[in-house]
Amino acid sequence: MSNIVFSKADLQKIVLLAKQAGEAIMQVYAQTDLQIEVKQDDSPVTAADIASHNVIIAGLKQHFADIAVMSEEDADISWAERQTWQTYWLIDPLDGTKEFIKRNGEFTVNIALIHQGQAIAGVVYAPVLDKCYSGIVGQGAWLQHKGSTSILDIRQRPLQTPPVVVGSRSHISPDVAAYLQTIGEHQMLSVGSSLKFCMVAEGQADVYPRLGLTSEWDTAAAQAVLESAGGKVVEYPALTALQYNQKENILNPYFIAASLAWFERK
Repeated sequence: MSNIVFSKADLQKIVLLAKQAGEAIMQVYAQTDLQIEVKQDDSPVTAADIASHNVIIAGLKQHFADIAVMSEEDADISWAERQTWQTYWLIDPLDGTKEFIKRNGEFTVNIALIHQGQAIAGVVYAPVLDKCYSGIVGQGAWLQHKGSTSILDIRQRPLQTPPVVVGSRSHISPDVAAYLQTIGEHQMLSVGSSLKFCMVAEGQADVYPRLGLTSEWDTAAAQAVLESAGGKVVEYPALTALQYNQKENILNPYFIAASLAWFERK
């Protein structure tokens, strides 16, 4: 991979941008009457999705005008154009719209930097929880929470006993259910949005198996955070690195996100 310089100062710009987007989301969240529309793929969209999108796009144009952008809310970009991109921003302005509508707080702003197919930097911000996860692969990962910043590093973390599996708040696929049967005794936690990756990055969970459909913008930022913290995200069952912008459709294959100890277990 050819070098790309992305500094902690650059990352901090994205952190601030994610928090600004979170403020825009919270203005809508505070309203008593949410206007919900349904997109062509049957997924919901609200004014909060659009407000967050607009904040992020404006900020990226200001600070990183020479880097292309793909957002869930502006994804109609031809494969002919996308396959020429070496580096681009991949964003989900509001990941967990269903959780937003349920008002359970488990939704995030996701901003990732992709370079040659890899998620090399990412920010995941959960405005209701006041948690901002960020990371640059090879440089480290951090959690800002209630005014303090801590380092996320799970490289040497052993498995919990029994191991803790984190899954979707909204749905567990039959394939995930079958996977869970193969791993023996475990504890199951459920949470919405990309927070599942972040729970692994924090050491609260050991593995997040996603054997169901996701889009690339759902995972990129949180993958960058987890891998910056010393975890790993691989396709399943191939166990090769989960990559981006390698094909015309933007659906991810099945994947496993976990600590290194999970992959090294006997």
